[in-house]
Amino acid sequence: MTRKAVELLSAAYDVPLEKIRLIPHGIPEMPFIDPSFYKAQYDMADKTVLLTFGLLSPNKGIEQVIRALPEIIKSKPNTVYIVLGVTHPALIRHEGEAYRLSLQQLAAELHVEKHVLFRNRFVSADELKEFLVMADIYITPYLYEEQIVSGTLAYSYGIGNAIISTPYWHAAELLADGRGILVPFRDPAAIADAVVALASNDTERNAMRKNAFLEGRNMTWPTVARKYVELFTEARMTRSIAASQGGPLGGLFSEEEQNELPKLKLDHIKRLTDDTGMFQHAVYTLPNYTEGYCSDDNARALILMVLLASQDKEADPEIDRLAGTYLALLHHAYDESSGRFRNFLNFDRSWAPELPSAVSEDSHGRVVWALGTCLGRCVNPGFQGAAAKLFERGLPAVSSFTSPRAWAFSIIAIREYLRRFSGDRLVDGIREELANRLFALYKKNAAPEWPWFESYLSYDNAKLSHALLLYGHDTGNREMLDAGFVSLKWLMKIQTSPKGHFRPIGSDRVFNKGTEQPLFDQQPLEANSSVSACLEAYRVSGDLFWHGEAQRAFRWYLGGNDLSLFVFDALSGGCHDGLHMDRLNQNEGAESTLAFQLALSEMREAEKRLLLGGEA
Repeated sequence: MTRKAVELLSAAYDVPLEKIRLIPHGIPEMPFIDPSFYKAQYDMADKTVLLTFGLLSPNKGIEQVIRALPEIIKSKPNTVYIVLGVTHPALIRHEGEAYRLSLQQLAAELHVEKHVLFRNRFVSADELKEFLVMADIYITPYLYEEQIVSGTLAYSYGIGNAIISTPYWHAAELLADGRGILVPFRDPAAIADAVVALASNDTERNAMRKNAFLEGRNMTWPTVARKYVELFTEARMTRSIAASQGGPLGGLFSEEEQNELPKLKLDHIKRLTDDTGMFQHAVYTLPNYTEGYCSDDNARALILMVLLASQDKEADPEIDRLAGTYLALLHHAYDESSGRFRNFLNFDRSWAPELPSAVSEDSHGRVVWALGTCLGRCVNPGFQGAAAKLFERGLPAVSSFTSPRAWAFSIIAIREYLRRFSGDRLVDGIREELANRLFALYKKNAAPEWPWFESYLSYDNAKLSHALLLYGHDTGNREMLDAGFVSLKWLMKIQTSPKGHFRPIGSDRVFNKGTEQPLFDQQPLEANSSVSACLEAYRVSGDLFWHGEAQRAFRWYLGGNDLSLFVFDALSGGCHDGLHMDRLNQNEGAESTLAFQLALSEMREAEKRLLLGGEA
């Protein structure tokens, strides 16, 4: 629950850091309320209220605050110190109420008994919130440093109290950087100085309260529950990782359990979609209206919906509605004058200027891929008709493209199209032309130590191998098929960390031949592209090696990565926008979420075929 606990587990007990997850102590969800709100009902309207709550025991240091009260009262005569809570049951068994009585006796000796109120009972959750809100200053005067977590401190912090505390481990961590005031152990004078200073400065006290309240939103029960859901999901999913690496779990679970996949969850996709289409970016899990929509992501989304509908006849009826929304945006994107699909649509539904040629070629190719998939697999005749018209208009432009990825997308698109229109020789001729170009590029650049299509690797790399595998297999072209296998095997090899997990090519720069491989930022798109290509290699060859490679790439989403973090968000159904050197990108945009969901849909289909013993 604290960073100090992480340090102790690692340093004192040799627990590997990758086995530790930090989830803070949970607190109630409460609005930010002024202390005066509840003071009147407790007859405290004109009082400066200090509060300590919890089970009473000598290590809590309550006497230190009582000893500080004479000095506090000199400056703030209306101060009241409330001690809320019963004596610890273990203490009651051994010495009864001796400690509480000693505190009352101390208050009498110091002539502050009228300023100390003992509430000797358990209070309900609602009462506790009222006392916490009413407190101007919360105090934890504990006597010893070795307290790893304090639930009472967490509650008061999250409610938005101004806090004074001794520097035991949890307080030192939580109240650092001005989020509270730390005073030495067993130092009533320091407590008095801190209380008077804080009670006399409304601006500082209120700023401290607001800082604590805002930071505490990361500790509320809904947020903490979400973190536990993610942790439990990670623990379930990483069974398969342990098994594949020869870990101790390998013999405890069946093969089906070890390769268990997340369940389909489209909540985040629906959140990112309005009546126009799918927003391309998100701020955390909220749609980013400022960045608008793009055809590229709506094409991906259409592919996903078509795949899901074709895989499950009892699929969510919302899938058909979403597919229609994405297809309608692609229809709107087509520009008659240029024969091209525009890409970026602003929130006000105006089209943004196009980016450089290669980028717009890739987005056009992906739209053609989506339309081909819709034609080849969709069961909705209305969608088929609209997709056919757009496919016919958009396909001719790809013959003039120079982007290898646009060629690859179009080759895959035509393969999907030919599922339904296998006799279309004109379209098949375009596929042959594009495949020959891609193969010629491979032969021009490939070398034994660099068997690749270009002298560099950038993004969506595995799609190039994928396209050659498809075409080589469909046409019986052994050279192209071999080039697809060789290039993909090399790509997967360099996308393997020394520990054996999948490590996609980083996107912080282009990976040029002969230079050091970029490790970050790792993108969900690369895992999706690799999963698809490896599953295609498995379908073509029947070699389970490729199925295993697809599983390894998919596990990247589920913690099988350099940081052992879940890139997939189990609660929202979204996917984080990347893996940085030290953290996740917390935004969950369309490309990342669709990359995960597409990879999941393909893995689910592959697992189903494997379990049924069907065709690879």
